[in-house]
Formats: sequence, structure tokens, C-alpha cells
Amino acid sequence: MTSASTAQSANTDQPGPEQPATSTGDPGGGGIPATIRRRLATVEARVDRRSWLATAVVVAIAAVLRFANLSHPPGKIFDEVYYARDAWGLIDKGVEWNYKDGGPSYVVHPPLGKWLIGLGEWAFGYADAEHGISVPGALTTTSPEFGWRFSAALFGTLSVLLLIRIGRRMFHSTVLGCAAGLLLALDGFHLVLSRTALLDLFLLFFVLAAFGALVLDRDAQRRRWARALEAGLDPTARGRAGRPPGGWRNWPWWRLAAGVLLGCAFAVKWSALFFVPAFALLMFLWDVGVRRSAGVPRPWRATMLDGVPWMALAGLLLAVTYVASWSGWLRSQEGYYRVAERYPDAGLSDTPVIGALWNLVQYHQAALGFHGQLDDPHKYQSWPWQWLLLGRPVAFHWTSDSPCGAASCAEEILLLGTPLLWWSFLPALVALVWLGLARRDWRAGAILLSVAAGLLPWFWFALDGRTMFSFYTAPALPFLVLAVVYVLGAIASPAGPSGTRPVADDEATRDRRLVGGVVVGAYMVLVVLCFAYFYPIFVGQSLPYAEWSARMWLDGRWI
Repeated sequence: MTSASTAQSANTDQPGPEQPATSTGDPGGGGIPATIRRRLATVEARVDRRSWLATAVVVAIAAVLRFANLSHPPGKIFDEVYYARDAWGLIDKGVEWNYKDGGPSYVVHPPLGKWLIGLGEWAFGYADAEHGISVPGALTTTSPEFGWRFSAALFGTLSVLLLIRIGRRMFHSTVLGCAAGLLLALDGFHLVLSRTALLDLFLLFFVLAAFGALVLDRDAQRRRWARALEAGLDPTARGRAGRPPGGWRNWPWWRLAAGVLLGCAFAVKWSALFFVPAFALLMFLWDVGVRRSAGVPRPWRATMLDGVPWMALAGLLLAVTYVASWSGWLRSQEGYYRVAERYPDAGLSDTPVIGALWNLVQYHQAALGFHGQLDDPHKYQSWPWQWLLLGRPVAFHWTSDSPCGAASCAEEILLLGTPLLWWSFLPALVALVWLGLARRDWRAGAILLSVAAGLLPWFWFALDGRTMFSFYTAPALPFLVLAVVYVLGAIASPAGPSGTRPVADDEATRDRRLVGGVVVGAYMVLVVLCFAYFYPIFVGQSLPYAEWSARMWLDGRWI
């Protein structure tokens, strides 16, 4: 297990002390100056069994919390009434289907998230008493609620796994990586979305996976340059003589994977588009950074010539992936706006191939118009400046009919973040800005830019009075957790001058690290206790009314 003290070390693009859990791909360590080797250092590629054991423990905790009693509450809650039915229509007919009217449904979100929900229904069975549907599962038959919630629970658990490994790679610390995963696993907001058949959890997963692929691409590029320099490459040479060897083995596969994963995110919800320019900027700046560290004379120009074409190819893969997610609609003759003769006034076309794509564009224009006019008031709507303060959580389920052993009972599923964790986000972001500027740390910049991509665009839409809900925060959540963990790492292991590691045998430094470790440990314990206290209203346990009311800390804002 690597030391947590490396988490807040100097920017790896700058000179600094060598980090024990890093590698340039050359175990011999000769051939290039130590300063450049440190700048190009990455996490070792070898398997660390202890880190994977710690990861497995945290992921197991997340899985138990998400799958335990997943069929409760019975029936469709909140927007499951739309997405569970649309998902079954995709499995049954290839398009979202209105079984009441016997025709295609008009939907305003892309299909991938619903396809994933539908896979659970296909595997474990689906039933809808209102429409007279009861179908056994292809693998085994369980309660229908388990079927339509299964994929969300699975992807919620996998997102915890992703965050642990991303955190470990970014911070060079298994401890901090597991802390990030545990905080996400014990967040009520993430837990509720992981136990409900909505789209936002899938959006979170694919955005986080795309970010993880970019971090891997960053490390892969640094190892590639380090190997080339060890082999005698002269980075000041002109043309290909000053670049690492080419060939398909050296292609930026993780960058291309990021394009596919962003396409998947876009195929869940269009709001994934906010992350595209942010992640493109990260790719570009990281490419410039590795060339500058390697000694390339004009790194910005070199990146434009070598890196941007690969970024463009990743963008093309994004577009292809998105269109492919509509394959059921494109292959069907039943989809909404699919065939021109059924919608004579919509300006559609039945020309082979081109007509289908044109009709898809028209469908998107209609859906975009719907989103642009979404301003009807809603009981649980909220504004972006309220989200991190938990100003207006969304009630997914409520009943007072469940027994609890008291005269008056309450059973609720409230989309509420674990309060202590969420109320840490804003202070952590402020601290992250200061620490990032003071240490010139790429990690801080990457986290802040990703948080901004997930939150700031919604402030613009708020100016038009668009109806919005707190679950729009979902794709920014993992990055907010990373911001908290970054600050926890700074507290647990205060850095020395210019962000370097403290001297291990200095008594004052050891005392600071001891105090910092106690503070961080106390914070983690308090988050666990806070989560345990609110757990009943995350999963719909029946409580005496007085106990339920005691958990409504912000009174009417949470009711």
C-alpha cells in the first residue's frame, strides 16, 4: 500500500522529490536526468494485491448497501413510471413504446440509459399490472422491481470501484483512493440513485469512466515519452526524429476509449455535452505538459500537430457511439418520427439511409424544443445554488401506511446527500483553489474543471427560469468527493515548501501528521455516523413519525 503522504506532493510537471509508488517504465533508472524522470513519473503498472484487497472491501460495502432489499418499495417510484416502461419497450419492440395507446412513445432523452435498465428487466423479469404485462426473466425470475433497479445498483457499485482506482492513481495513495470510494459509497444521494431506475446514475458512471480513461491516457503518454528518452530520443530534433516511436501499439487507446465513453454518457443524457470541452482542454494541456517535461522546444505547436488529430478522432468516436445508441430506432419502422408517412406535417423523409438520419435530426430538434420550454413549476424543483447546500431534495417515495410499532408512521425515500459530506463540498472547493494555485498541482485543476463542467452550465439555464432538480448534480458528484479527499490528504500530510513532502524524521512534521491523521479519521467517522442516521430515509424504512421528523433538519425545505 502506498503512502498517503505522496497525495499532495509537488506537481509532477515540476521538480520535486521522487515518489515511491511511481515509475517511468524503466526500472533501471538510467539514461535521462533524475529531474525529467520525476516529472514523467506515474503510478506503477504492476498489480498491487494489497491495494486491490482494500478496493474489494470498499466495493463490497457499496454492493451490500445497494443490492440489499432492492425490491423495496414495491411498484414504480418517482420517474420509474417512465423509465422502467420505456426500458421494457426497448427490449420488447426496439423503441420506447406506449402500451396504453399501442404506439411509440415520444421521449426526450437518448436511449442508452433505458437500454441498460431494460437489460435488468430482460434478465430478471418485468411486470406491469396496469398494462397487463408479465414476462419471466431470461436468467431467473425475481420481483419486477429488482429487475428494473438492478442495472442502477450494478453501475452504482462499479462507479465506487472506478473512483477508488482513479483516486489511487491521481493521489498515488491507496488510502486516499479507498477514502474517496468509501465517501461515495456512504453518500445518500448516490445510494438513492443507485437503487432507483433513473438515468442520472448511468450518466455519472460514464462521465467518471471517461475521466478515468483520460487519467490513464495521461500516464500512458508520460511512460511512452520516458521510454523514448531512455532509448536515446532527442526531443529537440525536427519532425518524427524528435517524437517517440509510432505504430498501433503506441496509439493513445485510452484517449479513444474516453471518446467512446463520452459518447455513451451523451447517449444517456445530453447534459454530458458539458464535459466534452472540459475534457478536451485537459487532454490538450496534459499533452503540452508531457512535451514540456520531456524538453520539446515548442510544446504547444507540437501538441497541435501530434495530439489534436487524436482528439479529433476521439470526437468522431463520440459521435459514432451516440448514433449507434439509436440503432433500435434506426432499424425499426415503429419509432416516433421514424417513418414520414405517419407524420406528414413533420418534414420527414423516407429516403433509404439518409432519410432515417434526417428523421433522427428532426426528432432531436423536437426534443430540444421541449427542453427549451421546460419551465413548468414543480414541487421539488430547485436552483443550482441550492444543490450543494441540500436546499431542496427530491422525495422519491412517501407513505404513512407502513407499520412501525407506533401510532403514526412515515416511510420515505429522499434524494438527499449525506449532509456532513455535502456541506463539506463548498469549503473543500475553496481550499482546492488555494492549494492548487500554491502547489501548481494538475490534480486540483482537473478536479475543479470537472466540477465546473458539471455545475456551472446550469446557472446559465437558471437565468431562463428552466425547471431543474437536484439530481442534475449527479455527474459532478465524484469530482466533488475527490475535492474533499484532496483536502483530507493535505490535512493528513501537510506539504513542505513548494508542495514537497515533509521531512519524515522532523519531530514537528511528525506531530503535524499525527494531528492531521486524527482530524481526517474523525471526519470519516462522523460521515459514517451521519450516513447511518439518515440511512432509513435513503432506503424507505418505516419510522415513527417523530423519528422521521427529527431527520428533517431543514424543516420545510426537506419535506
